[in-house]
Amino acid sequence: MKIAVVGSGYVGLVAGACLAENGNDVVCVDKDDAKVRLLQKGKIPIYEPGLEEMVRRNRAEKRLTFTTALERGVRDSQIIFIAVGTPTGEDGSADLQHVLGVARDVARAMNGYKVVVNKSTVPVGTAAKVKEIISQETTQPFSVVSNPEFLKQGAAIDDFMKPDRVVIGAEDSRAAELMKELYAPFTRTGAPIMLMDCASAELCKYAANAMLATRISFMNEVANVCEAVGANVDQVRLAVASDRRIGSSFLFPGVGYGGSCFPKDVKAMLNFAGARKYDFRILHAVEAVNDRQKLRLLDKLKAHFGSLEGKRIAVWGLAFKPRTDDMREAPAVPLIQGLLAAGASVQAYDPEAMKVAKTIFGSDIDYAESSYAALTGADALVIVTEWNEFREPDFARMLKLMRTPTIFDGRNLYSPEQIRSQGFTYFSMGRP
Repeated sequence: MKIAVVGSGYVGLVAGACLAENGNDVVCVDKDDAKVRLLQKGKIPIYEPGLEEMVRRNRAEKRLTFTTALERGVRDSQIIFIAVGTPTGEDGSADLQHVLGVARDVARAMNGYKVVVNKSTVPVGTAAKVKEIISQETTQPFSVVSNPEFLKQGAAIDDFMKPDRVVIGAEDSRAAELMKELYAPFTRTGAPIMLMDCASAELCKYAANAMLATRISFMNEVANVCEAVGANVDQVRLAVASDRRIGSSFLFPGVGYGGSCFPKDVKAMLNFAGARKYDFRILHAVEAVNDRQKLRLLDKLKAHFGSLEGKRIAVWGLAFKPRTDDMREAPAVPLIQGLLAAGASVQAYDPEAMKVAKTIFGSDIDYAESSYAALTGADALVIVTEWNEFREPDFARMLKLMRTPTIFDGRNLYSPEQIRSQGFTYFSMGRP
């Protein structure tokens, strides 16, 4: 098929590369000339495992191209994906100006029947707005489809190529059949293609992310209760997860969720529910719990040391999760800000997010070249992100590097008994 993807950010670039990987001819359109030039050289502006190799491979096969010329991309394609950003406004609403602007430009470039697909995460009613705008700008036939993405950063290629499900909101059979044909190669193992109305499709992504955010905040509350009553959250979690009605996913306690999806989507769902006079009280609590949880390690540090003035704190992990360099809403950010405000100095390390961290903290913290370098002279180590390389470190080497062998483990990477037997003072989440 001939496909245009407007927007070469995280979602658009992954979608474009994966669609090209299955043999489609894909043109990715972006108004950022510098980004397009970078992509034309086979380089990508984000870190996502496997994506750069896929982009280079499909560019070499001439199935994937990049341009700033939206009109040419639209005219040469039958299916046009809109994959531009929907940033959160001050009131928590999703800002649709880029989506609606692209819809208007697409309409003006149409030269025949087109399927316009909302791939961006957009609130309920956006498909209707896109349809109205296109109708005002062209007499060409078209269909508007809602096709939300369900990509996890760090595993986006697998998520697109082997989806759990494909959700398609379509109001007419012609568009529905084209979308089913497009996604058929991705669902050969039996993953369902779910056809529904556009409003339901638009709500699916928000509902899924809100549910996952709720599980995270709930389990973090359970961990905090465990600390208060002397229980062990590891044992509680295993017992809860063994219930077939609940399962084991997203039941690990930690320092709160972050990233580009959960915080934004929870805020957006609260906003569009509130705009229709519905008070989504559970999600208000989920958000409040998460904000508090991000400072849980800071509270533990203050409780242990009394004063953090003059303390040197090593931080392992800056990205909001492993296998990404994304620090949007990352728990490490308010933690480090709190440490600095309390008079501590910070030396931090992350395998991928160091460049991003420098745009946030500048010269306010020190940036270590390795996880061990971050420990030199440290009064404590704080583990924020569960990168694999942090799971089995050389504890003897760590003891020699640190001024005070104290670990605050925000991801429960280690066995308390094992780590204490090595000579460390150890604090974790929800465990005695």
